[in-house]
Amino acid sequence: MKPKNVVIPALLVLMSLVCLLGSCTKPPVAEMEAAKDALTRAENDPDAVTYAGNALIRARELFNQMQNEADAKRYDSAKSFASETIAAAEKAIADGRLAALRVREEAAGLVADLKRSVEETQTALDNAKQVKNTNLDFESLDNDFNSARSTAVQAEAAMNGSRYQEVQEKSRSAKTALSSIMVRLADGVWVTVRKK
Repeated sequence: MKPKNVVIPALLVLMSLVCLLGSCTKPPVAEMEAAKDALTRAENDPDAVTYAGNALIRARELFNQMQNEADAKRYDSAKSFASETIAAAEKAIADGRLAALRVREEAAGLVADLKRSVEETQTALDNAKQVKNTNLDFESLDNDFNSARSTAVQAEAAMNGSRYQEVQEKSRSAKTALSSIMVRLADGVWVTVRKK
């Protein structure tokens, strides 16, 4: 009889160990849900999507690894990947906000610089018109200036609409046109002064 009494407790101990070591362990549902929520927040954050794509990709990869580990019933590993997913998603959001701030500041600087360039070109154009006997085609210069000024206004509107890529494109285009006008004015006035 004694052998039966020893075998039953030994089986119970063995079954308990098996449950503890894996097959009866519960998945980290709360941690996995928190990881899913964090990833969703990052994927819906426009700054993270636009400016922190690599960090967002990393968060997705970690989330997928978490799911794979949970499917394989390696719950400790799944829990670890859940924590890493949350950290990566939060990093994507933080990196996106920081990059967006930098882009906004750069765009604001471009618009401010462009306003100064428009004013300087307008002054130079007005002064050139005062110089007698120039060979400058003021009608063409005025048309080009008005076009550049219009592009500068579009850059400012893009800034107000938070379209920073457009701010860069419009600013670059307007600056190039204004620089061309300034070169033409300088050349025309220089030739006139040399003739005198």
